[in-house]
Amino acid sequence: MFGLENQKKKKKYEQFVFELEKELKTTKKHQEIKKDIEGKVQKLKELLREGEDKGDYDTLGSLLYGYTSLLKVMSRFSAKS
Repeated sequence: MFGLENQKKKKKYEQFVFELEKELKTTKKHQEIKKDIEGKVQKLKELLREGEDKGDYDTLGSLLYGYTSLLKVMSRFSAKS
């Protein structure tokens, strides 16, 4: 009564799934993404070893940190075939 009828029926919401999680469910796509990111990490390490100016060095370091974090998350996510 008076708009209180719908309180008993609680709607169940779907759990949010990121696009990356959807892509990582296939083993082939998981391996492709991992290989691509590992290649980018190696390139970033080479650029950091060469020694860029301070601004570029900080930016490249942040990118390297982000990519390595992504690899850690991917390793925890089990690829299902």
